[in-house]
Amino acid sequence: MAELIKLYEDPIDEKKVAQIVKVLKNGGLVIYPTDTVYGLGCDINNKSALEKLAQIKGVKLKKADFSFICPDLKDLSEYVSQIETQTFKILKRSLPGPYTFILPGSSSLPTVFKKKKTVGIRIPDNPITLAIAKALGNPLVNTSIRDEDEVLEYTTDPSLIFEKWEHLVDIVIDGGFGDNEASTVVDLTGDEPVLLREGKGELVI
Repeated sequence: MAELIKLYEDPIDEKKVAQIVKVLKNGGLVIYPTDTVYGLGCDINNKSALEKLAQIKGVKLKKADFSFICPDLKDLSEYVSQIETQTFKILKRSLPGPYTFILPGSSSLPTVFKKKKTVGIRIPDNPITLAIAKALGNPLVNTSIRDEDEVLEYTTDPSLIFEKWEHLVDIVIDGGFGDNEASTVVDLTGDEPVLLREGKGELVI
């Protein structure tokens, strides 16, 4: 059964962050707030956690389109190759923010992602999730919490999220009510940016 941890932005409780990071490093799954909808994720370097995440989403791990939540842009070269100057300017102007950018994957990706030609990068404007990713020391592999409800696509209340997911994950972070609009997804692998999904972010190229 999951643990519900209340963790708010001002100030961020570093002891709770350390507790969450320990669970992630041990292969746990965590639900956390972002600047859009609540996300579900794990440590990018823990294969068993990645397999559990893929199983929950009903996909094969090698074919899963998970995004990577990074704490900042400085370590991006480890996961992304060929960042052109114009592309970097777009990233720097837009992040942290409610965007997922599709970029060419690098040769140093973890083994399970080696065959992926592209990766989705997120740097959400949410101090809680960024603090966790920074303390973890590498990206969180991330997917959104979706509902089967045709009217309400994303649950925003952490207590309701906990009720639904308490037997599937290890920690649910209550960081306050989330948004109900997903990130804007932009493909930056070509000569020109391509909008793949219009979400919360208004893209300025």
